[in-house]
Amino acid sequence: MARKILRWVLWALLALLVLFAIQIARNWDTIQRTMLGGLHVYETTPPPLPAEIKRPAILIFSKTNGFRHEEAIPAANALFAKMAADRGWGHFQTENGATFDPTILSRFDAIVFNNVSGDVFTPKQREALKGFIENGGGFVGVHGAGGDFSYDWKWYVDHLIGAQFTGHPLNPQFQRATVDVADPTHPATQGLPKAWQRTDEWYSFDKAVGAPDYHVLLTLDERTYPNKKIMGRDIAMGANHPIAWWHCSGKGRVLYSAMGHQAGAYAEPEYRAMLTNAVGWALNGSECGANPAQKAGVK
Repeated sequence: MARKILRWVLWALLALLVLFAIQIARNWDTIQRTMLGGLHVYETTPPPLPAEIKRPAILIFSKTNGFRHEEAIPAANALFAKMAADRGWGHFQTENGATFDPTILSRFDAIVFNNVSGDVFTPKQREALKGFIENGGGFVGVHGAGGDFSYDWKWYVDHLIGAQFTGHPLNPQFQRATVDVADPTHPATQGLPKAWQRTDEWYSFDKAVGAPDYHVLLTLDERTYPNKKIMGRDIAMGANHPIAWWHCSGKGRVLYSAMGHQAGAYAEPEYRAMLTNAVGWALNGSECGANPAQKAGVK
């Protein structure tokens, strides 16, 4: 009898090992990219760009030296490419950090960070992005673009994003919650309901950004989802939990949305509308000091 039980235990362990190996194989690319995040892979040769890029133009960037959102990145890339085509904007997609050169960036009017993670730039490439924005270029960051536990580049997290990611709940990781529109006058929130429910991986940050430097667009109602812990650690932000905001960086318009972990987010009508409005707002060539309520070329 004891031998029979031992045999069943061994078979069960073998089955678990096989299942584990299958999961490793299915997610090997993600595991490799995550493990390589600390190696800081940089590009020094930019990709070939089209001879002509219609203006206004957006640069869609999705390089990852940290965690990679394997499903969300292609879904978001498809959305940004479609919105550009539908509105007559030029666009170029890349994961090559060497694209961040002042001469190359001068061909674009706004940059979209699609779930960019990890330390992705050389010092010169960092300066190119900073100069582009501060001299009037637009920037839209999505989800993972503000979702690292630590950043080597403090200007990026402390100023451009404005808050340090501290974690997201686990078990369950994805929860249905209510998103409230904090500023219905901004172009990015036009057409959105006052509040709506959606499912996502809800980020928390070390502080709630706010006036006078940062302007909150959307907030998360923490009362509407049960779990606000990660590995037993409470990461609740309370009644003031911003989930999307904008600010000025020099002459540049900057907008960050913490939503969008799953591919399905980029098929949701409300989120598609919000991101389309956000990119249209960021593309405006006027100085950031202009009235942000102007429609900024949104069609």
